[in-house]
Amino acid sequence: MSIEEILKKRIMVLDGAMGTMIQRYKLEEKDFRNEQLKDHPFPVKGNNDLLSITRPEIIKEIHRKYFEAGADIAETNTFGSTSVAQGDYHLEHLVYDINLAGAKIAREVADEFTKKEPGKPRFVAGSMGPTTKLSSMSPDVNNPGYRAITFDQLVTAFKEQAKGLLDGGVDLFLVETITDTLNAKAALFAIQELFDETGQSIPIMVSGTITDASGRILSGQTTEAFLISVAHAPLLSIGLNCALGASALRPYLQVLGEKAPFFTSAHPNAGLPNEFGQYDQTPEDMANQIEEFLKEGLVNIIGGCCGTTPEHIKLIAELASKYKPRRILSMADSQ
Repeated sequence: MSIEEILKKRIMVLDGAMGTMIQRYKLEEKDFRNEQLKDHPFPVKGNNDLLSITRPEIIKEIHRKYFEAGADIAETNTFGSTSVAQGDYHLEHLVYDINLAGAKIAREVADEFTKKEPGKPRFVAGSMGPTTKLSSMSPDVNNPGYRAITFDQLVTAFKEQAKGLLDGGVDLFLVETITDTLNAKAALFAIQELFDETGQSIPIMVSGTITDASGRILSGQTTEAFLISVAHAPLLSIGLNCALGASALRPYLQVLGEKAPFFTSAHPNAGLPNEFGQYDQTPEDMANQIEEFLKEGLVNIIGGCCGTTPEHIKLIAELASKYKPRRILSMADSQ
C-alpha cells in the first residue's frame, strides 16, 4: 500500500528527535572518527550525521526504538548532510557517502519492521535540513545586500544530498525546518532536476519553522505566504516543525488545515528549551497538547522534533490511532 493510500485512511506517525537520542550516548571525538578520518585535522565531534558512517550501530538502534514506539516514518540521520553544512567540518567530500549511509541504515531497519508487521509498513524520509546559510537575508547587518550563498549554489548542494538519499533507498524526501523559503525552493528545484535526470520520482514533504510569536518564519513570511510560495510543487504534505512547542504551533496549523491542498504534518519540539538548552516537557504533557490537533482534525502526519524521545512518540502514536486524519482539500476548496 502506498503512503498516499495510508494517509487517506489514518494519521501516520513520524519519529522523534535524532540529536536528543544521540546525546544519551555521551559520545566523544573518537566516536565521530574511523580509519578514514583518523588524521582529519579538524574537530568533528557534534557532527551527528557522520555517525551513520563511524557508528552506524547507534543510528540503527535509535531508528529501532522509534519504530518500536509506533512510528510509521523514520527520518534519515542526514539533517545537516549538505556540502554547505558539512563545510563547517571540512568534510564536503563525504556528503554523498553520508547521505547514502544514512538512507541505507534507515532502509534496513524499516524493512526489518515491515517484514515483521506487513500490515503496518514502515517508510523512510530523507531528511534535508535548511543548511547553515540563508539565501534571502544578509548575515551582515551593515551590508543588507550581501548574501552568504546563491540560489544556484544551494541547488547544487541539495541535489548532491538528494542523490545520495535516493540511491540509498528513501521512500520520500522531507525538506524540513525551513527558515528561509528561498532555500526550500532551491531544494525543491534540485529534487525536480534529479527526478528529471534519473526518471525516478518519490513523494516530497515540506515543513517550515515558525520562529516566534509573530507567526512568521525567519525570512519573514506568514504561514499562508509560505504555503503559497511552495504550493507550485507536487507535494505529498506541508507542515510545521521545531521552534515552538505544540500548543503555540496550533494556530498556524489551523491556517494550513484550512488552506493547504496537500496532506498536513506537524512535528513540534517538546516545549521550549530551558536556560540550559534542554527540553523539559514530559511525554504526557506533549501528548495532551497534540491531542488538540487530533481532535480538530488538523493533521495527517504527526511526530516530534527537538527534545522528543521514543517515550514521547509512543504516547503520540497511541493517541493518533484514536482519531481520523484531516480531510485533504481540493485546490478549489483551498482558495
